[in-house]
Amino acid sequence: MLIFLTIIALIVGLIFLLGGFEGRLKGFSFIPFALAGIFFILAMVRLVGPGEVGVQILFGKVKEEVLHSGLHLVNPLVTIEKMSIRTQEYTMSKKREEGLVRGDDAITALTKEGLSVDLDVTVWFHLQPETAWKVYRDIGEDYVKKIVRPAIRTSIRNVAATYSVNDIYSSNREKVSKEIFDELVQNLKPRGIIVENVLLRNVSLPPKVKNAIDEKIAAEQEAQKMKYVLQKEEQEAKRKRIEAEGIARAQRIIANSLTNSYLQWYYIQTLKELINSPNNTVIIAPFDKNLTPLLQIPTGNK
Repeated sequence: MLIFLTIIALIVGLIFLLGGFEGRLKGFSFIPFALAGIFFILAMVRLVGPGEVGVQILFGKVKEEVLHSGLHLVNPLVTIEKMSIRTQEYTMSKKREEGLVRGDDAITALTKEGLSVDLDVTVWFHLQPETAWKVYRDIGEDYVKKIVRPAIRTSIRNVAATYSVNDIYSSNREKVSKEIFDELVQNLKPRGIIVENVLLRNVSLPPKVKNAIDEKIAAEQEAQKMKYVLQKEEQEAKRKRIEAEGIARAQRIIANSLTNSYLQWYYIQTLKELINSPNNTVIIAPFDKNLTPLLQIPTGNK
């Protein structure tokens, strides 16, 4: 628009200059040229906002250089097409309110067993700034519809076909997401699209298959629980066995140390304590030839 205003102002200026106007009108002939100069300068100034790059187009040809965020002076004849380089998300889901496509947009894929599963997925990606011009030239501004969406669907179906339904539904979901990510990077990076992450959000199975997997998971969890209980019982039995062995060893040591001499000495010491105790008036000592002490009874002189 500014370049057209510049041309119009120049034409008006030339009319004033060459048209033979006299008097006051001739004195204003510089104004159109001044306006033309202002419009020309303004036409050279281009602003690219944050999170964008500007693709330069001159006479239908895309220049292999983009304008980054900021103020730029360019050829006034150049057209600038702005493209976002911010992170974008593309979601395909069974829920109607999610994703760009309204309605059930989940990806239906076949597992290694040939079972059909519906996958909800979200992919984060962004344009590579330096090659945004190439995306615009080769694909256009609707690159998400033309390239990103088909690549996501193809990658998910390729990866799902190498895994069992149990792997996708439970145990190896992160590994499945990683392989989908790797395949997407391989397909989209050469086209100037950088994949940031793949989120495998939900896996929908046929009811019979889901019930069978849930029962299997429950059985595995119960088996793990029983294994833990058995390990705990084995540890407890081992502890009791060690404790019993220690007690038996202590009893053997004590039994070996109880000689007749020691028992006689201990017996005499105990009798002395009982005799000297103020709480005992009568002491009945059992008779045993092996334990009867030799008591010296004092006798009087006659």
